[in-house]
Amino acid sequence: MSHLEDKISAPKPVQGSPEASGQLDDLLALMARLRADCPWDRKQSNHSLIPYAIEEAYELGEAIQSDDDEDIKGELGDVLLQVVFHCQMYAEQGRFDMIDVIRTLQEKLTRRHPHVFEAETLKDDAAVKVRWDEIKAEEQSAREARGKPKRRLDSLKAGSALMQAQEVQKQASKLGFDWEGVAGAFDKLDEEIAELKNELIDKAKEDAKYNISKANIKEIEKELGDCMFALVNVARKINLDAEAATLTCVHKFKSRFGYIEEQLAIAGKRLEDSDITEMDALWEAAKQHERLL
Repeated sequence: MSHLEDKISAPKPVQGSPEASGQLDDLLALMARLRADCPWDRKQSNHSLIPYAIEEAYELGEAIQSDDDEDIKGELGDVLLQVVFHCQMYAEQGRFDMIDVIRTLQEKLTRRHPHVFEAETLKDDAAVKVRWDEIKAEEQSAREARGKPKRRLDSLKAGSALMQAQEVQKQASKLGFDWEGVAGAFDKLDEEIAELKNELIDKAKEDAKYNISKANIKEIEKELGDCMFALVNVARKINLDAEAATLTCVHKFKSRFGYIEEQLAIAGKRLEDSDITEMDALWEAAKQHERLL
């Protein structure tokens, strides 16, 4: 039940040109205005915003590592934007609003810290952790009473898709749902790649060109996901971390592409002025440069 007994109503949009007051109500009114008048904000859904919420969390982590106050404030604001954006849309749906979210958080923090707000005394952080787990177990029992039974894989921590894929495979393996060696994982990867290729081939064309149409985009997405999940399985079977391996590749790509840009700049050229042949040659030069470091 929300904080209001009747239907939830979304905040009213701010009128005119708003000032940066630092007040939560003004921020909610600003978000309501964006939802009303900005075409991009208006077309979003709670599901379409999921990638942005994940991205902003990562960018906040990078900002904290940089220890730059302006960057940190900006990224904290971007994370807050995601909360405000989602609350606005759920309020528009009449489900709940920001007040409900804040109250839920307050109740949770109070409930999980009885050693602060009640008579309980816990001597150290280890005891706090034990009590925390007990309280979370009580909360899970309450969820089950609401018809939300806990499954064996429900306890997995949220994270990137690669991290979750590897962890869910690891947990399933502990329950005996796994291949004995890496060969089975490779066979599954080959199978999934073949299925992706088959889904991509335009069967209406004799030359069997790959094709992505709106009619089959969802199936292609599923098959691509299966391929990536299978590749994560290979990483797990050879005791490598798929997330770390992918990040290594990302950093390597950025470094090599940066080398291309630097070499073009030395020659008085921009990336836009180059072509794939020249950039590919510089890519190979970047690989040679790496070996000399």
